[in-house]
Amino acid sequence: MKFKTITWGHSCACLFLVLTATFSCKKDIHSSSPDVKTTPRATTYNLVWDDEFNGSSVNTNNWNIDIGNPHVNNEQESYQSANATVSNGNLVITAIHQQSPDGQPYTSAKLETYNKFSTTYGRIEARIALPMVQGTWPAFWMLGTDINTGTPWPDCGEIDIMEHVNTTNTILGTMHWNGGNGHVQYSNSTTTTPGSFHVYAVEWDANGIRWYVDNSLYSTGNIQNNINNTGAFHNPFYIILNLAIGGNLPGNNIDNGSLPTQMLVDYVRVYSMNPNSGPPIGSTIKIMGNNNDFVSSNNGSGPITCDRTVAQGWEQFTVVDAGNGKIALRGNNGNYVSSENGTQAMTCNRTTFQAWEEFNWIDNGDGTFSLQGSNGNYVSSENGASTGMNCNRTSAGLWEDFRVVN
Repeated sequence: MKFKTITWGHSCACLFLVLTATFSCKKDIHSSSPDVKTTPRATTYNLVWDDEFNGSSVNTNNWNIDIGNPHVNNEQESYQSANATVSNGNLVITAIHQQSPDGQPYTSAKLETYNKFSTTYGRIEARIALPMVQGTWPAFWMLGTDINTGTPWPDCGEIDIMEHVNTTNTILGTMHWNGGNGHVQYSNSTTTTPGSFHVYAVEWDANGIRWYVDNSLYSTGNIQNNINNTGAFHNPFYIILNLAIGGNLPGNNIDNGSLPTQMLVDYVRVYSMNPNSGPPIGSTIKIMGNNNDFVSSNNGSGPITCDRTVAQGWEQFTVVDAGNGKIALRGNNGNYVSSENGTQAMTCNRTTFQAWEEFNWIDNGDGTFSLQGSNGNYVSSENGASTGMNCNRTSAGLWEDFRVVN
């Protein structure tokens, strides 16, 4: 495969951490912070590429499967196509303690989209469950496509959407680039339960890169106007998924007794992002809650819920100008969403809109919006509870944050 140069990626910080004139192999969690954080406006998300892994094998129209010893970071795996399978709606990357054809003591898998899909900017997300085994190093990351046409690492840029090592609860999000005098990086971390499924994402635009776990923002890097020589991050990047074993970041104390182990990927999705100056009046939209499920009208026959993994007719709403700066939401059934004045679960069964069917659309300044009913309270997804959504929150938290998806 035309791919040897990409092996400079995946925590290249363990190869070339250049902050002054020295080199180090220790992961620096706060290496070189871009100067200011950026604040996006509310955003419309349009799906432009995805793999839901609903087939019986890896879709090679979407992915290349790397083969062989990567020869980087003192890793001990060899990548083999047999270690990348699709089962029960998941991509399954399996790490095995076995001698590889090229002499490595472990086999695993690495998939990437070079020459098949790349993007400049957007929301790039995947729902992943990670192994919790000493010596493992799974990652969901991106490299500048020009690494394969003569631009070396780190000049090409690298965006680590998610890295995890060993059995910790820490998730790393990092950007690597050439700051003008060699490699620099900016990295932050957060905690979660990596062995369970979570959505790991970046939202990347001309101003900055923002890292999320389950839609909770935990890090922002500034690339506006190529600040700190960050011009690489205004070029196309492609996507990579892999599970390394051993190496500089996790160390080489590997729990062989817990192998084989697996990295499960439910989906990978890429959205374009279009900033809104206000509510998208006249548009028919899909609304996604913080739980990454869609709001459903349930055709007006029961409470409105936020529990649909796929958006169809009942999950579409038209934004109607209700006057005086307010909006109404008309469901696919032709009826309007009602707050029910916060006294019971919300419904979508009103043939006309009046006060209870009118909402303030509030831009949260982080790419999400909230809805405030005429009772002064906020609409809550209730985290997808089957009892339905309510308009009874006095303040807006994560369950009251929504995204527009077209």
